Amino acid sequence: MNSHVLIFLSGLAAGFMNSVAGGGSFITLPVLIFTGIPSVSANASSTVALFPGSIAGAWAYRSECARFSGAPLKPMLAVSLVGGLCGALLLRITPTAIFDRAIPWLLLVGTAAFAAGPRLGTLMGWKAGMRPVPLLAAQAVLGVYGGYFGGAVGIMMMAVWNLFGITDIRAMNGAKTLLVGVTNAAAVLCFAATGLVWWPQAAAMMAGAVIGGYSGAHCARRINPARLRMGITIFNVIITAIFFMKSIR
Repeated sequence: MNSHVLIFLSGLAAGFMNSVAGGGSFITLPVLIFTGIPSVSANASSTVALFPGSIAGAWAYRSECARFSGAPLKPMLAVSLVGGLCGALLLRITPTAIFDRAIPWLLLVGTAAFAAGPRLGTLMGWKAGMRPVPLLAAQAVLGVYGGYFGGAVGIMMMAVWNLFGITDIRAMNGAKTLLVGVTNAAAVLCFAATGLVWWPQAAAMMAGAVIGGYSGAHCARRINPARLRMGITIFNVIITAIFFMKSIR
């Protein structure tokens, strides 16, 4: 299969996955690395490619965004933007060899957070809307993570929101898609300005991600949330295991 066709298809799948629940970069990052792009540039190119898909998905989810509770969306947007810029600048100064070693652990963090989030939220007994300041602080940290790595940041957002008692998965999907897009907006500007992006590959992936992002938002309304969470968790475990096995060879 032609590498650009593979990249387009991975963008299509990732855009769909991001709109449905998150974790699309678990597809795009490995594909870009597989096609020969260094890991730091692959991560930057993946972020740029998935950005328009997030915006398309956010537009399709605009009614669900209005139902999000826990903290007002405008402050959440602001801290996500600032965090994304800080994370992107941090990635820019990270040597590729160090980032290669960090990738499996970053994937593991995202996978574990998504799997455990709902249970931890139930155990802590927090209620949505009761802790807006800690939620904003947590969102700022997620913004840094999103700008730096991006892998499963949407999943991690929903996991953290679960900890704060936010349980409406469709409202979370809408807000997550919007906030990931805003986080990526700052990172995209930084990556484009510093020459990290491999543009032909990013453009092919971007075309697929826009189509997948918009269509995924509509399909997500008809998918059982519990089955959706289980399927994504299994997929993320497989990808994380593959990267760990690759790192110890």
